[in-house]
Amino acid sequence: MPIEPLVKIILVFALSSLYGLQRQRNHKQAGLGTFTLVAVGSCVLTIIAIDLGLSNSIGMIGGIITGIGFLGAGAFIRNNDKVFGFTTAASIWLFAIFGLIVGLGYFLYGLVVYLIIWTAVLFDNYIDEKGLGSYRRRVTVTYTQFDKKDKISDILADYSKRFSLINIELNKQENNISSTYIIEGLKKEISDLLKELYKNKWCVSVRFE
Repeated sequence: MPIEPLVKIILVFALSSLYGLQRQRNHKQAGLGTFTLVAVGSCVLTIIAIDLGLSNSIGMIGGIITGIGFLGAGAFIRNNDKVFGFTTAASIWLFAIFGLIVGLGYFLYGLVVYLIIWTAVLFDNYIDEKGLGSYRRRVTVTYTQFDKKDKISDILADYSKRFSLINIELNKQENNISSTYIIEGLKKEISDLLKELYKNKWCVSVRFE
C-alpha cells in the first residue's frame, strides 16, 4: 500500500483533531468527532477519486463540498433563532475543503487554509473576551408574578441594545411563568443582566442559550 495516502490521512486526522478538541472544550455545537470525520472523510474520498482515475472526479469533489455545506447549515439551523452557529457552519465547510486539498496533495495550500481557520477563530475568541461588538442570546426568565413581565422588560432595556419577546408559557402546576426573549448587546452587559434578574425574589430561574 502506498505510503503517501496514509501520510495524508494521518496529517488530516491530527490537525483536525486539534481544532475539534478546542471547539469541544469551548462547548461548541460541533466538536472533536465532527471535525475529524468531516476532514478525514473528505480526504479519503478525494484520494479514492484520484486513484480510480474517475472522469467525474471534479463532480465528486464538488459533491463533497456541497454535501458538507448542508451539514454545516444543519448545525446553524438547529440552533435557536439564528443566535449561534455561524462559525461552526463555516468551520465544518472549510475543514472539508482542508481535507480535500490535502487529499489532492496540495500540502502547502492545506496548511495555509488550516492556519487561516485557526487565526480567524482565535481572533474571534479574542474579540469575545474583550466584549467587543454585539452578541445575541436567547434568555428564558421564569418568575412567579405575571405583573413582573413589565419589570423584566425594563431590566432588559437597561442591559441590552434591543430585545424581543418570542414566547410566554404559564405553568399552573408549578405556579410560575416563563418568558423567552432574544436579546442583543455587549457581552459584559448581558452578563450583568443575568445577575440583575436573578437577584429579584420573584425570579425563579434565568436560562441563557
